[in-house]
Amino acid sequence: MRNSLRTTAPHPGIVPVVRLARVTTWDPAPFRDQVQQVLDAFLDEREAELAPLGPDAGRLIAEARTSVRGGKRFRAAFCHWGHRAIRPEPADPAALARACASLELLHASALVHDDYMDASDTRRGRPATHRAFGAEHRSAGWRGDPDQYGAAAAILLGDLLLGWAGDLLRHSGFAADEVAPGLDLFERCRTEVIAGQFLDVSVQARGHADVDTAMTVLRYKSAKYSIERPIHVGAALAGADSVRIEQLSRFGLPLGEAFQLRDDLLGVFGDPAETGKPAGDDLVEGKRTVLVALALDGAPRADAERLDDALGTPLTEADVDELRAIIDASGARAQVEEVIGSLADHAVSALAAADVDDEARVVLTELAAAATQRTV
Repeated sequence: MRNSLRTTAPHPGIVPVVRLARVTTWDPAPFRDQVQQVLDAFLDEREAELAPLGPDAGRLIAEARTSVRGGKRFRAAFCHWGHRAIRPEPADPAALARACASLELLHASALVHDDYMDASDTRRGRPATHRAFGAEHRSAGWRGDPDQYGAAAAILLGDLLLGWAGDLLRHSGFAADEVAPGLDLFERCRTEVIAGQFLDVSVQARGHADVDTAMTVLRYKSAKYSIERPIHVGAALAGADSVRIEQLSRFGLPLGEAFQLRDDLLGVFGDPAETGKPAGDDLVEGKRTVLVALALDGAPRADAERLDDALGTPLTEADVDELRAIIDASGARAQVEEVIGSLADHAVSALAAADVDDEARVVLTELAAAATQRTV
């Protein structure tokens, strides 16, 4: 293979590699229920505020509820355990729950915008936001272009969710001096994910991305905001100093990279019945992921040209199967699997060396396995 995958290097002070294994010390289901309850209560308040605007505001709130329903709640969980890594017994569990839920509003905002930019039809087995609003327009027989209406609605809802995410964190219940460091990191996260998203659409527009460029997109569009920054926000709310924030970065950033590399694999090889997305969705959308960059670099010229030409075009099931076979034969799939394991192991090794609470260390290890060994 002519190109290799450069990832976040482990800290030179870390020698042992702790092999990643599943543990069962924490049941995430009650936590997910709690996050959903916080989000539902928050949207109840927003619905009451917007009630004077009439039924259209109600439709906006209804779609907001759909956009925050379900999901694995990884960002909220990493925020929660980032906090408990520093402060094992939270001073105000309810305030922490609201702060964690704010990361899920940020995530929902990114998904609403991302689905529109990628022209995705579905999200978690349901119509994507822009498709749902477009279908409403079409069904009602309103004037104008239904697709343009759906696009406008998705942009506005995504903006609203983004604003609400900051509001929920700011008013989560922490004292002003406690919440300020978390807000600083939240704002940095928001900037990174938006800039990373722009880099992603620019790469797709140019129709070319080498492995290093694809890795940069992955790091800023997803890895940092999915795991590293949520841990940072939680830890900052607990009063973590810069040394411990850096220690948590040595865990969170490589793990975030592994998380997104797993997403890249699922976007091509995932089972639609589990992912809620069509087969080979990333190929249809033309995403220049690390997986695709490695395949284009490692495949024979004819196969690479076939894959490159097919990206971002309508594909039949047979086309998807053919492109999957090209990626597999190129060695890209196996290399990405290997790197996922290596990154996850280095992340857990870094966590083993960090100055954090022992229970949080165990649960963060469990979350690392869940984030990188998933099928959805």
